[in-house]
Amino acid sequence: MLPPEVQQNEADEVKDEKLQATLVDWYGPDDPENPMNWSLAKRCFVTFDICFITFSIYIGSAIYSPGTELISMQFGVSPVAATLGLTLFVLGYGVGPMFLSPLSEIPQFGRTSVYIASLTIFVVLQVPTALCDNLGALLPLRFLAGFVGSPPLATGGASLADMWGPDDRAIVIGLWGLAAICGPVLGPVVGGFAAQANGWRWTIWPLLWLSGAALAFLFVLLPETSSSAILYRRAVRLRRLTGNKDIKSDGEIESEEMTIGEIAKMTLVRPFVLSFREPIVASWNLYIMLVYGILYIFIQSFEVVFVEKHGFNLGENGLAFMGLFIGAVVVYICFVPYTILYIKPRFRPGQVFTPEDRLPPAMLGAFFLPISLFWFGWTSASSIPWIVPIIGSSFFSIGTFLLFQSGLNYLQDCYPKYAASVLAGNDLFRASVGAGFPLFSTAFFDNEGVGQACSILGGISIAMIPIPFVLYRYGHRIRARSQYAQT
Repeated sequence: MLPPEVQQNEADEVKDEKLQATLVDWYGPDDPENPMNWSLAKRCFVTFDICFITFSIYIGSAIYSPGTELISMQFGVSPVAATLGLTLFVLGYGVGPMFLSPLSEIPQFGRTSVYIASLTIFVVLQVPTALCDNLGALLPLRFLAGFVGSPPLATGGASLADMWGPDDRAIVIGLWGLAAICGPVLGPVVGGFAAQANGWRWTIWPLLWLSGAALAFLFVLLPETSSSAILYRRAVRLRRLTGNKDIKSDGEIESEEMTIGEIAKMTLVRPFVLSFREPIVASWNLYIMLVYGILYIFIQSFEVVFVEKHGFNLGENGLAFMGLFIGAVVVYICFVPYTILYIKPRFRPGQVFTPEDRLPPAMLGAFFLPISLFWFGWTSASSIPWIVPIIGSSFFSIGTFLLFQSGLNYLQDCYPKYAASVLAGNDLFRASVGAGFPLFSTAFFDNEGVGQACSILGGISIAMIPIPFVLYRYGHRIRARSQYAQT
């Protein structure tokens, strides 16, 4: 932390340079280049672009899981070692945003350039991944793929916030979240049939085709959404036309004045400070970590339940994940009217909106997790029809969606100035847990039994239920005592 007098001197230097420069800004409140002023059709199309790239990366995690047993047999390694290909991918997209996502905040780069560059490397990495002949080559490639593919997963929400106001943000962030959930949920469906037909390598080839198609589509049709990047390019264009080198954008001046130490502090230090010193951030990180970890335990446990107990093949086991998918779609359809009828009116003149208004869906979603876990665990026996645990699993995605959308929107409302750091820290912590849980999931379910194992997880999720209720009641007091939160 720099001394206050040094920080003040640096702030004064930036202020002086702004006074000397001719600042480029929007031409007015209706400037058509401002993403907030784009037509509804264009904003919806770009929202689809962000969801498409997010889905194309997220599906890369669980699409690999149906091939773990085949990898174990081909390479002569344990099933746990083969599962590392899943966990390292998840860990990669948890660590990656700490280093890559801040690049999208630099006006000279912008969001679209970072997305396209990272997706290009992601696509290229799928070729050696599908062709490698040993686990020592496969695992580093999987980690690198997750690492370079991470920027859209962490800052896709920021791209949407560039175009949509806070009253609409819950709807579009919810749609983006649906795309994120559908990735790991539909991955086993595609990977299951592919692995069954042609071996584990064919869990990677469909990922190459999908991400390659996304790259070609988005390279042409994904516009820049970052206001600072758009204004920087406007300043460059005006300097070229007028020859006046003093024409600069506000973000350009600020980025030029940032030191390496300040960038490192912003990207590597601040997320941890907020995660451990802010009770609101710490409690939501803990909750989302649990939810994310259980999600990936679910992905691995389906093989125990449906292959070992119900005799499904790999393709049929993938179809068992459709319960999670249907639950996610249904809850989003129900979530949209709630946002329109309850959230949007609170942004009208004369009304008062507080961040805690985001929490009622989470208060409901908190109960769906234990309901799903107990239902799934105690109906997974072979004597009970397979459709019963699948129905139970759908309630898990309902709870997951409500907790994710309420929690992440709440964090952004509480810490608007530090939203990037808060969300980067959340992404790192939840991905770390999501990466670790699959390593012991099979042994956990085999040793404890599916019913007992799900009961343990259900008991933990019950213990977490008070979090959204406590924050709804006392969140405004906690924010009032914070040096980072918006009061």
